[in-house]
Amino acid sequence: MSQLELTHDPTIPAEAMSQARRKAKGDEAPPAGQGGGGSAGIIEGDLAEQARRKYLNYALSVITSRAIPDVRDGLKPVQRRILFTMFDDLRLTFDARHRKSAKVVGDVIGKYHPHGDTAVYDAMVRMAQDFAMRMPLVDGQGNFGSIDGDSPAAYRYTEAKLSKLAAELLTELKSDTVAYRPTYDGTGREPIVLPARFPHLLVNGATGIAVGMATSIPPHNLGEVIRASLLLIDDPTVTVAKLMTKLKGPDFPTGGQLVATRTELREAYEQGKGTFKLRGSWSLQEPKPVKAKSKKPPGGPRIVITEVPWAVEKSALVEEIGQIIVAKKLPVVIGVQDLSTEDVRVEIELDPKGDVDPELVMAYLFKHTRLQTTIKLDMTVLVPSANPEVAAPARLDLKSVLTQFLAFRLLTVKRRFEYELRKLEERIHLLEGFEKIFNDLDKAIKLIRTSDGRADAAKKLIKAFGLDQIQADAVLETRLYKLAKLEILKIREELAEKRKRAKQIRAILKSETKLWGIIKAELEELATNYSDRRRTRIDAEDLTEEFSAESFIIEEDAVVLITRDGWIKRQRQVNLETTRMRDGDSPLALVGGSTRESVVLFSNRGSAYVIRINDVPASSGHGTPVQKLFKFKDGEKVIAAAPTDPRFMIEFAEAQKPELGAEYEEPYPHFLAVSQGGMSLRFTLWPHRDPSTRSGRLFGKLKPDDEFIEVFKVYAEDQVCALSRKGKLLCCEVMDVNLLAGPGRGVTLMKLDDKDQLVGAWASRHTIEVNKSSGGTLKLSESKATVTNRGGKGRPIMKRGTVESLVFPIPESPDFEAGAARLVEMGYEAQ
Repeated sequence: MSQLELTHDPTIPAEAMSQARRKAKGDEAPPAGQGGGGSAGIIEGDLAEQARRKYLNYALSVITSRAIPDVRDGLKPVQRRILFTMFDDLRLTFDARHRKSAKVVGDVIGKYHPHGDTAVYDAMVRMAQDFAMRMPLVDGQGNFGSIDGDSPAAYRYTEAKLSKLAAELLTELKSDTVAYRPTYDGTGREPIVLPARFPHLLVNGATGIAVGMATSIPPHNLGEVIRASLLLIDDPTVTVAKLMTKLKGPDFPTGGQLVATRTELREAYEQGKGTFKLRGSWSLQEPKPVKAKSKKPPGGPRIVITEVPWAVEKSALVEEIGQIIVAKKLPVVIGVQDLSTEDVRVEIELDPKGDVDPELVMAYLFKHTRLQTTIKLDMTVLVPSANPEVAAPARLDLKSVLTQFLAFRLLTVKRRFEYELRKLEERIHLLEGFEKIFNDLDKAIKLIRTSDGRADAAKKLIKAFGLDQIQADAVLETRLYKLAKLEILKIREELAEKRKRAKQIRAILKSETKLWGIIKAELEELATNYSDRRRTRIDAEDLTEEFSAESFIIEEDAVVLITRDGWIKRQRQVNLETTRMRDGDSPLALVGGSTRESVVLFSNRGSAYVIRINDVPASSGHGTPVQKLFKFKDGEKVIAAAPTDPRFMIEFAEAQKPELGAEYEEPYPHFLAVSQGGMSLRFTLWPHRDPSTRSGRLFGKLKPDDEFIEVFKVYAEDQVCALSRKGKLLCCEVMDVNLLAGPGRGVTLMKLDDKDQLVGAWASRHTIEVNKSSGGTLKLSESKATVTNRGGKGRPIMKRGTVESLVFPIPESPDFEAGAARLVEMGYEAQ
């Protein structure tokens, strides 16, 4: 589809635009009484021509101001106006309190979008639905609908604020990064586009039907989209096929299975148009054995549907399956139940007496119900033109979409730095005036005292010190205490700092390479903070997927030994009494798991280094230095290790689950990291499951001159204890330490006195032996763990001397059989 030349501004009425066109062409305006076809007016001319012109204005208005998203921020006007209102007018950022949706809708209609409350509220509700949006932009409180098709509550009952990710679309508005235009009534201004920091168009997708064209862009995985963008920055000549090594395909919020070959996906992304099939996910559940004395007949196998296709109402799908059962079109299916709670679970009961092939049953359901739907891809979007207020519709391929975004991002970042430089120069200009005055302060004061007023004082200062009017006014407005020597030094320090920053920004603005480097760093930060794992699987009979390393690994159990001096080795079994270690070295951790699983090594600098167990060198000797496998910094060392094998990670009892809260929905335990300076943070292992690069990935951040001393596994019911060098002990509940979604500094675990530091930390269920500097030892067991609040100074446990070192329990050898049995107890398949 070629680009259209748009001359219609959607914020101006059609007749006004027509008059403007006639004026531009030199045509005379219609005679009085004949201008608008009113009660006394008649328009002379061809009816077909008038209808064509009116319809074109209507079509352009629908395309540009209603149905088609902008390629730069991926938003339609109503969505953009909702987000802008919540951010700029109502200050409903993610860290603010929720406010009534009615307030948001009212402000949007009154100031920016006069198209009815239903249209605005529906758009707002959709941006809050996690089953509709891959990454919701609105944080809703109340009934915002459900996957069953339930309608949301009226806007007078619900409340909303922006999600954390939405801030990445809006925060740079304050830095003059985008152009503004008048609102529909001319009383205000609104941004033409939002300064999005990531390719939102692909992440959340878009659908819309305009006049003569439509758009249908499915959602994608944020991490994959950003990785594809980074690849395009590094190599602008990259092909769509190469981009697809990073961006595998659509990724829907409800998961499912995308039925498409790699060739079909590539062709669709190259043409900007295509269709795919999306299926729900299912598994077969065998019938439970019937007890000998039970009179209940044995049940049949069940097909369990755990994911439904995107945009399909689950209740309607269950009704369709029920109608098939009632009509006996599928005799082997005898019942269907919707047992869903927060997760989807629809059970289809099969006839226990029949010879049932579940694959054939599902093939029938895929064909005759909405358990399989068709997903259209049509990347028709608005593309910016030379006029910032005009955008033209065009169908783009995947590379063009990312190219347009990156070009916009380069302009946005450049404008952001220009704005910062402009503000710096304004401040520098004022400070330079102060600097001139302070060089001869007595003279300036004398001039001011002998002046006949403010204007006269300003003229004398300008003449005597070579100031301009702005600098003179700033000097005259200065309070007397600012003339103190200390304040003068502060102003000179600020001037030096501002000049240094201005110099840095000028260097950045002169170098496009530096600008791209900043864009890349910001995109990588976004991927770290917000990306999650792919939910939609891509599969087809002729799908040619890339081979993974796991395909060539012989799956077997192994144990990895990591020593305190940083040596690592893999063996089938490790006996600590007989295994070889260097003199003076001791075991730090024993990690067990399948050779297809990984081991995570935590360092004192806050990095997690992940390696597949199969890639750990097997050795019957001392092993291999960890520095040979990874790129460690000076002074960096391994302080802990953890496996990713489910047999050693899923250890919660079913009875505990209701007490753990939303943050423990994943069965994996959490890890607690404690620093020498008394800081602590809690995090999950999920971001560190996949093998890392040699440089690793961060799990926590540190203050200068601090380092992590312990990382260990914790549970919700645990108490954590920390001991300082001066012998102060503090124990608190582990849930008092915040759970972080990404690497951060965490919170204070224990306040330390000057020249004191933490020696160690542990879960109170372990018994620790303390070596004193004065000689002798002290044992700390769970009975001595007096639980207090986090952030205290602790209580002394030693009358004299300091803590020399701590002796932790000897690592236990992993028990593979017990781990597999535990998986079965928890309802997971043993691997």
